[in-house]
Amino acid sequence: MKYLIILLLGLVVGAGAAVFFLGTPRAKSTPGTQVQAPEASGDAGGTVVVTLTNGFVQKFLATIFQDLGAPSFHLAGIEPAPISAGTELIAFQQGCTNTITLAPEGSNIKTEVQFANGKITAPLAFSGSYNLLGNCMQFKGWAQTSIQLRFDEGSQTVYGQVNVEGVTLEGVNPMANNFVTVFVRNAIDQRVNPLELIRAAQLQLMIPVRASNGAVKARVKDVRAEMLDGSLKMHISYEFSGTRGPQPQG
Repeated sequence: MKYLIILLLGLVVGAGAAVFFLGTPRAKSTPGTQVQAPEASGDAGGTVVVTLTNGFVQKFLATIFQDLGAPSFHLAGIEPAPISAGTELIAFQQGCTNTITLAPEGSNIKTEVQFANGKITAPLAFSGSYNLLGNCMQFKGWAQTSIQLRFDEGSQTVYGQVNVEGVTLEGVNPMANNFVTVFVRNAIDQRVNPLELIRAAQLQLMIPVRASNGAVKARVKDVRAEMLDGSLKMHISYEFSGTRGPQPQG
């Protein structure tokens, strides 16, 4: 019982110290308003439905890891220190970069995006290192996240807000667990958000009508989404306007 009390006290003190040194995890605010489900009465005229499947997103993620390399993020508010002369200092800084790096899989978890139960979830496997009071801590584990879609009509952009719901670490001392958990949350909250999922150039349309010497412009008025098991359906509603005169060539 004595050792259990000491362990619990250590965890409480560690949590307080982690917040003191690293700050309370807080996600960046994402522009726009939350994307709602489609109207029960059906889509309005001028609506296009785009379907994304789990397979499409998984192929996209696989291409990132294979062709671009694993995404890596620095601890929010801390940039890597410049490397100075000296073999020992260089080796230490190269081995402890205050970063979190995503992995295709790890800790028996596969990094993927899942559409199910009306939600978008994304388990993220990772590894990293953190310089805590002069000690380089190596860690690995996975984070359970959810993604909230938001649409900003002004910028004509669909954003994703990544929310960290839990962090599971492997082989980390219980006293240091809270520090690393806050580090991981901050790195994802501050460095990943907001995600630009669909930009204006991909949403807006310009259709030339040569016989009328003009063009029809289509601007997004509203975006709705429904998460089915294995797929995401985006309901994109447009408003149209005509423009006369020669149009710029793309």
